[in-house]
Amino acid sequence: MQFAYDNADSYLRWRVTGDRIREFMAWHRRHALPKYAQIADDAARRLARGLSRDDLVWGYDALTEQGTELLVATAPRIAPMLDRLTSAQQAHLERRFADDNRRFARDFLRGSEDERRQRRARRVGERLEEWVGTLSQTQVDRIRQFSGRAPLTDEMRDRDRKRLQAGLLEIIRARAAASRLSAYAGRWRGGREAAFVAANEAWRLELYALLQDIDSSLTPAQRTRAVSRLQGYAGDLRQLAARGAP
Repeated sequence: MQFAYDNADSYLRWRVTGDRIREFMAWHRRHALPKYAQIADDAARRLARGLSRDDLVWGYDALTEQGTELLVATAPRIAPMLDRLTSAQQAHLERRFADDNRRFARDFLRGSEDERRQRRARRVGERLEEWVGTLSQTQVDRIRQFSGRAPLTDEMRDRDRKRLQAGLLEIIRARAAASRLSAYAGRWRGGREAAFVAANEAWRLELYALLQDIDSSLTPAQRTRAVSRLQGYAGDLRQLAARGAP
């Protein structure tokens, strides 16, 4: 009898979880993907004519807003599942967070300050080359200048990640996701250290300056490549959204 009960309970958990995942994916296709596509289209138009500081602020704010909206929309949909996690599953999630934190430390915290700034410059250069193709030496030098000037926020990012993880684990262990997770998701940036907020703002202003300088130095081929990639993303997102249309 107990075996039958346990298996029935496991089956119901699986069915409820699967239904909620499917419902979330349908919502995401109907409501979120069209917004992402519109942002990509708007970004392509702005990039095609040349980026202003207002364009960069718009892009940062749009991505931040969509990220927060996604968290807030996801929270009530996954909360019942989180409240049903077993102790073993909670422990597994905690181990996954620990693994992620070790990878973060390996990628961002090891080495001297100079080594970390050099790695950051390489990462930024690689990301930009994905968008515009091979960079000129002048563009590479400007990226190095950015990385040398912008504050290193990795230790503060590490602490903030762990703060968010700890808060989520506390909610899960208390089986309070249904009552607390939505509010927690909506204020995910609210508990940041004041020093982190200030350093992140300084980093963002340096990033804006970098991107404006890179934009002004783009060749016609580089600009065309980046605009085409944004337009391609917009098209792909609309195709995905159409799959969820009634």
